Amino acid sequence: MRLIYLASPYSHPDRQIQEQRFQAVCQQAAEMMREGKLVFSPIAHTHPIAAYDLPGDWAFWRRYDRAMLERCDELVVLQLDGWEESIGVKAEIAIAKELNLPVRFIRPKNCLEECISRQGRGK
Repeated sequence: MRLIYLASPYSHPDRQIQEQRFQAVCQQAAEMMREGKLVFSPIAHTHPIAAYDLPGDWAFWRRYDRAMLERCDELVVLQLDGWEESIGVKAEIAIAKELNLPVRFIRPKNCLEECISRQGRGK
């Protein structure tokens, strides 16, 4: 069975938007899991851990995320508002291409997308 790496934007100066992005990617990951897919989301899996005084920048998470991408079969980008500006998402796409992984883009199918879109863009 294929392992999917689910990328999404996360960082934002407004902690509430970060939390909404976390909730949106968790909701998407759950939907994909209900469909029988194996999913790893760096945001869904590390957001609670990062609360324990870990840096939130890409420089810190790059090595970890690359190691996970190397174990995955596909990259799926959740197109939450801000995904095109996200340093992490851009880097994850570049790494996936370097590893010759297929890259797919999906739109969220819930109201969280609208809530996030109204509150601004981030990195």
